[in-house]
Amino acid sequence: MIGLNALLEQESGCQPEVCGLRLIESAHDNGLRMTARLREFEVKDLSLTQFFGFNTETFSLAVNLLESFLSKMDVPPKQLGCVGLSCFYLAVKSIEEERNVPSATDLIQISQYRFTVSDLVRKEKIVLEKVCWKVKAATAFQFLPTLLFTHSREFQQKALL
Repeated sequence: MIGLNALLEQESGCQPEVCGLRLIESAHDNGLRMTARLREFEVKDLSLTQFFGFNTETFSLAVNLLESFLSKMDVPPKQLGCVGLSCFYLAVKSIEEERNVPSATDLIQISQYRFTVSDLVRKEKIVLEKVCWKVKAATAFQFLPTLLFTHSREFQQKALL
């Protein structure tokens, strides 16, 4: 298990930019800009992790990558599906065993999006550049067991006193 200090150090460089997230939260739904509602729909689409039987950690990393990217880039709503699937695919390739990683073609088909493998690869590269190639980000999923373990030990120590 990674220690709390190590996770905090890793997290500092991987968090979405607050000002970018505030822009999304304050945007009005006019079909031209990213909104909180569109972001929520895309996060729901990342539930492909359940379809494939992937780790919860994969979902958590995909959401982290998506939010980091959206906080740095003004993504037109029509490109959101490709961005979301790119973040998902990066997370899958980062967390899951190689033998369980679907092909890009299969992933696009199953997700029912209308873009090509080259579109997906191009978006992956853009996402990687914007998150400074930090795919192994500290996520809420990693913090939870560490915090529970830390608090459990503190509780046990207090009980012994």
